[in-house]
Amino acid sequence: MHLLHREELTSSLHSGDPDSLFIEPILDEDCQIGATTIDLRLGYDFLVSIMTRRPSVDLSYDDHSYRRIGSHFQETRRDLGDSFVLYPNQIVLSTTLEYIALPRDVFADVATRSSFNRLGIQVANSLQPGYRGCASLELCNHGHTPIELVVGSRIVQARFYRLPNEHEYLRQGLPRKYLANVRPLVAQTDGDEELERLADIRERRDAAGEHS
Repeated sequence: MHLLHREELTSSLHSGDPDSLFIEPILDEDCQIGATTIDLRLGYDFLVSIMTRRPSVDLSYDDHSYRRIGSHFQETRRDLGDSFVLYPNQIVLSTTLEYIALPRDVFADVATRSSFNRLGIQVANSLQPGYRGCASLELCNHGHTPIELVVGSRIVQARFYRLPNEHEYLRQGLPRKYLANVRPLVAQTDGDEELERLADIRERRDAAGEHS
């Protein structure tokens, strides 16, 4: 595994090869591309967690009382240069301004820039080889004071690693819940097949208990 440095990143971005690294738009190459990282900017769209009458976010599917995860979030949008206020202990889903396409032998780690870490905002994400889309940003203010974020500001940085072999995130037959998203998506956990299997196990156990 090899960490790509500035010269390799720049060369790949400008190669014109459809299978090379693609990131658009890069508004300021000198500012955004560092020695081993590329800074990525805060996008336009936000899903803001809201209080509801439900006591919890229910991940166990129930035909009678289940409420989808998206109902716990409210959608809003800002323009480039506008402010978005992130309140303490609030979960907000957004994306990078940039659309990213990774080669099949490169994966990326995305983390908050140090300046935003010091404000109490921590983001951690990874992009699999062959990924296509805007990187998801799960924002949370761990401090005690609201923070005004600016749309288009460099909020995270990505490190890119070349692997010895190619892998295919888009391989046919594999379910991909966050494929090519350009707007934030709520957690798709309620679509996990394992939850259905676990529910079946619980129902069989409860049924066995009733007859014991």
